[in-house]
Amino acid sequence: MKTDLEIAQHAQLKDIREIAANLNIQEDDLELYGKYKAKLPLSVYRPEKAGSSKLILVTAITPTPAGEGKTTTSIGLNEGLNRIGKKSVVVLREPSLGPVFGIKGGAAGGGYSQVVPMEDINLHFTGDFSAIEKANNLLSALIDNNLQSSTRSLNLDPRRIYWKRVMDMNDRALRQITIGLGGSGNGIPREDGFNITPASEVMAILCMSKDRKDLKERLGNIFVGYTYDREPIYARDLKAEGAMALLLKDAIKPNLVQTLEGNPAIIHGGPFANIAQGTNTIIATKMGMSLADYTVTEAGFGADLGAEKFLNIKCGYGDLKPDAVVVVATLRALRHHGGAAKDEFNKPDFGFVKSGFENLRKHLENVQKFGLQPVVALNHFTTDTQEEVDFVIDACKQLGVDAVVSRGWANGGAGTEDLAHAVVKAAESGKSNFKALYDWNLSVQDKIEIIAKEIYGADGVDYDKKAEAGLKTIEKLGLNQLPVCMAKTQKSLSDNDKLVGRPKGFRVTVREFEFASGAGFIIPILGKMMRMPGLPAVPASEGMDIDEHGVITGLS
Repeated sequence: MKTDLEIAQHAQLKDIREIAANLNIQEDDLELYGKYKAKLPLSVYRPEKAGSSKLILVTAITPTPAGEGKTTTSIGLNEGLNRIGKKSVVVLREPSLGPVFGIKGGAAGGGYSQVVPMEDINLHFTGDFSAIEKANNLLSALIDNNLQSSTRSLNLDPRRIYWKRVMDMNDRALRQITIGLGGSGNGIPREDGFNITPASEVMAILCMSKDRKDLKERLGNIFVGYTYDREPIYARDLKAEGAMALLLKDAIKPNLVQTLEGNPAIIHGGPFANIAQGTNTIIATKMGMSLADYTVTEAGFGADLGAEKFLNIKCGYGDLKPDAVVVVATLRALRHHGGAAKDEFNKPDFGFVKSGFENLRKHLENVQKFGLQPVVALNHFTTDTQEEVDFVIDACKQLGVDAVVSRGWANGGAGTEDLAHAVVKAAESGKSNFKALYDWNLSVQDKIEIIAKEIYGADGVDYDKKAEAGLKTIEKLGLNQLPVCMAKTQKSLSDNDKLVGRPKGFRVTVREFEFASGAGFIIPILGKMMRMPGLPAVPASEGMDIDEHGVITGLS
């Protein structure tokens, strides 16, 4: 059996100009990055056409550590929609090098549902992550330069600077560091640290921005820290936003590539979903909608994370209204939530699947709370039994939800035609009437409680002392009316990663707050969230290589 990389390497790619022509994009409008990649200028967006496109959001149940195949399903669904005569484009996030070289692998899909060129997409691609990293670190350099200045000092307190540097690699040694050592010529000594690039607020800002003007304004609104007099300092006080936006002049443009079957794919932005909003850019999503009749997009991790943030945050800022939601499930994940041990995930067990269905049921209920019609994509594995599959399909039918076996990994678009028909049926049924879960004008505590009770199923919310202090800071800074972007484990509906299935009788605890005043949301932190991951004992990088002919092996 071929690996994902081998399948991608044997694909017959079309010239990207041909892919663009299928979207009625002229060659002169493309900014080519070789034969198979291109940047799309913002002028390509056609707002008069975006409103008629059907927007399909792909999410999932609470995943196993390996993930349940949202990206693979999204790409496969796009193939299937095009096969049944719908003009469709898939819009995805860009992969981070941290997971690529760590444990999770890339984010270009899998099997015969991939976006290509796979190696480029999973590595440096068109340089967007590098530009985000440089813009972030320019602000860091300006902060430390101002601390050093005797004539233009903003009186920043080095003990109360909250902005961190970033790099796109897993490196636990950089989480907490001391900088400025070696004498007065090397800066002011202070504690600092690195986040991974997808966790940068600059990444979040790029994904929330509507255009260059909005991007620059949001960059200027980044909260940096406090002066010795406890006055807040923002990036605009350092006159940083213009130069930061300059570094992002190309990164703001979406990237056009293709699927294995030669259908269009737009890839842009890449925030994580457990600590950030977990969705691609508003610009890319709306551009896709202006170019196709169906736009398939995905949000990270389970529906309690990426989808909740997509619907409550991104839809608010982007004025988006999904027409249907695909919830990806696997029998291995249902077994996991039913009590199976890790070595039992791939062993058929009707009892585990039946018990684990409660997790899927909760996610379907959550989607319906937003007034949206869900469709279940049962991502097929060779270890699935017909008895287990039939149970899931019948159980979903009793809830008024279509469940369809998706074989996109094995068969590409030919394996997702049934799913495509079910999605078209849901999107064109008129049953979806999207509404956000909460009003942004509610208090911060009310917004958090609504998410905790309605989405997670918690009995209530507790606040540590640091979080209570954070609420006062949020009020003082006038950020109360921003939406909330919950940072919590992806392994459970609760804030305890040991509670699988559909937990009940629990409360969640907000440990502290961060706030992304530029991106436009408040971040309640539930439990210990890692913004700079570490490498596993055996990093995926150990299995990667490139030979004298430039042929790559080991990338996944």
